[in-house]
Amino acid sequence: MLKTLIFDMGKVIIPFDFKRGYDRMAPLCNYSPEQIPERLRTCDLVYRFESGEVDPQTFVKELSGILELNCSFDEFRDIWGAIFLPETLIPEEMLAALRSRYRLLLLSNTNALHFPIVQNAYPILGLFHDHILSYRVGAMKPSPKIYQTAIEAAQCAPEECFFTDDIPAYVEAAREHGIDAVQFQNCQQLQRELRSRGVEW
Repeated sequence: MLKTLIFDMGKVIIPFDFKRGYDRMAPLCNYSPEQIPERLRTCDLVYRFESGEVDPQTFVKELSGILELNCSFDEFRDIWGAIFLPETLIPEEMLAALRSRYRLLLLSNTNALHFPIVQNAYPILGLFHDHILSYRVGAMKPSPKIYQTAIEAAQCAPEECFFTDDIPAYVEAAREHGIDAVQFQNCQQLQRELRSRGVEW
């Protein structure tokens, strides 16, 4: 019997499109929207940021150097937050109903700039009993450490947990820890998966 439901955040609860940020960043640097992600992949800055190894000010300073970006910290924060789309992928009413019956956890690779933005913009995140975030834990999915932290926060056995994520490797890592996990495709598919496990809302 499931007691805790664990959800990824990006592309499960909240849709996002990095291109929206790259399009806004490009006029302020010497790289095109297509070149920006290529440039970022040449270093481990984003990984270090989402693992909590660097603070937001250091991240923006180092990123500005890599991209030759000319903007203030506040301007960058606005650009960095532009990737998120308004409508959530799972309705608030569904999560609210699930919360009344199950413990809800958010398990996300994210950073100290993005999470305060989405927490303010999406009240639905307040329905979760706890947030297990990579930059706070000091480890990113699929690291065992972040799943172990989630299991501790679940306050039940791994086999009493259900997890959904859009990335197959993260789903598989959860299964390796004994968690019942499925890849998220859309809300209707998730509802079918939950109902097949006896989950009601």
